[in-house]
Amino acid sequence: MTTAAGSGSLDAVIIFELAIALLLFAAFLSLWANRLGVPYPAFLALGGVVLALIPAAPTVTLDPELALALFVAPVLLDAAYDASPRDLRNNLVPLVNLALFTVLLTIAAVAWIAKTLMPAMPWAAAVALGAIVAPPDAAAATAVLRRLKPPHRLMVILEGESLFNDATALLVYRIAVGAAVSGAFSGGRVLLMLLLTGVGGVLAGMLLARVSLWVTRRVQDIPISILLQFITTFAVWLIAENLGLSAIITVVSFAMSVARNASRRMDGRHRIASYAVWDVVVFVLNALAFLLIGLQLRGIVQRMEPGQWGAYAQFALATCATVMLVRILWWMPQNALVRWRIRRGKVSPQHRSMLPTVGSGIVISWAGMRGIVTVAAALALPDAFPFRDLIILAAFAVVLSTLVVQGLSLGPIMKRVCLNEDNSVEREIGVARAETARAAIRALEEASDGESADILRREYEARLRLGEEEAREPPTERRESSLASLQQRAVDAQRTALHELRQKEVIGDEAFHAVEEEIDLLDVTADARIRPDSRSVASDSGGT
Repeated sequence: MTTAAGSGSLDAVIIFELAIALLLFAAFLSLWANRLGVPYPAFLALGGVVLALIPAAPTVTLDPELALALFVAPVLLDAAYDASPRDLRNNLVPLVNLALFTVLLTIAAVAWIAKTLMPAMPWAAAVALGAIVAPPDAAAATAVLRRLKPPHRLMVILEGESLFNDATALLVYRIAVGAAVSGAFSGGRVLLMLLLTGVGGVLAGMLLARVSLWVTRRVQDIPISILLQFITTFAVWLIAENLGLSAIITVVSFAMSVARNASRRMDGRHRIASYAVWDVVVFVLNALAFLLIGLQLRGIVQRMEPGQWGAYAQFALATCATVMLVRILWWMPQNALVRWRIRRGKVSPQHRSMLPTVGSGIVISWAGMRGIVTVAAALALPDAFPFRDLIILAAFAVVLSTLVVQGLSLGPIMKRVCLNEDNSVEREIGVARAETARAAIRALEEASDGESADILRREYEARLRLGEEEAREPPTERRESSLASLQQRAVDAQRTALHELRQKEVIGDEAFHAVEEEIDLLDVTADARIRPDSRSVASDSGGT
């Protein structure tokens, strides 16, 4: 990353100060967004606009070779680590529809609109623009939907879509950028490349996951273990790029393979620390990507001539409208067709919660917010790419409009449409709690019958009864909040007593921190019941 400032040492100081300022600005925007109950990516995008309009803001140029690896690889791995292969298989048809057909239709429509409005733009550049703006970012949709607790199937579709539509769009992006730069295109070679990069990426990801697990399981030091997670993430991306494979598919395959095996090889302390670090890193990358593109827009605005404003604005608005309309016009008829086939008895969903409704169709078709992948792909365009400034401007307009218009209206829409009730996750949590409690009780019964074993056995018997009740009937919000509040009161009382012991110098800091860590583990359990969307050991988690 470079700025318009002078010498190398001065540039380093300016870049450091700029990074600190951007992160502070992002933290302020995120806090403001949380207070207003809106997704923070929308405010980050608005923050990028503010930076682009500040006359004194520096012009920043990010190395195109760095953008995708830096911003996409960790965020993609974080999302893929949480993905459930079982749930993805159960919703394979809508996922393929969204991740393949919707993306390809969006690319084609945007390319046609771009070529119509800007005849001088090469077809390869127009297709590249379509590939940049085609993949929605489920992180923004998730930020809204998790507050409203939507049906599990709807979340699976939107989150799973983001894993595979990135692969589809960025494969097309890679082909289009190569064709625009080299001027050569071969259909046969493209098909062969798609096959090799896709299948090769899956196999490479699985192989690299085995190597990573073999290495990391021998590392017990928590900071080094977390550092290795980030090193392997970037290494997987770079290896895939150097082998000519799809880096997106390789990282997704790698993350899902690691997720199936890493949990048994990592204790609670490692896992809590890892998840916390990954949360921070993903936020930082999102913040920097949105704000850096705002600083790049500053240079674009300065280079634009007065007569270009109207044409550029028309082009950006047309691109935004096309992106939104294609998803609606493709998905809603598909939703209606599936509902018609179900009424005719031609399709029989496994569970009632999997029945599509008009409401679920509206939510999915409207939850097409673009995010960090679109931003990173735009930043990754080579400096000499045809119509680069216009493409970056249009891509940012799509990100901004979808995040603000769709992101802020998705919550009210969710409250008005009809969605099937889905308590499947809550029931499965009850089953898991009951079975793990039974396993613990069996282990204690095999141990000595001392007083310690009796105390632990009673605790796990209480957990078993709770799990059996939740498996039969998911807890109501009132019952859940009552249990959570009792747990939190107990944790708060322990914290108060512990702090008093240290204040009175009954215990020293070493003993204080050791017991504090034990209370933190209890706090995590209580926090998971209060906020089911919180990233903790007991809830959905990211990182490796």
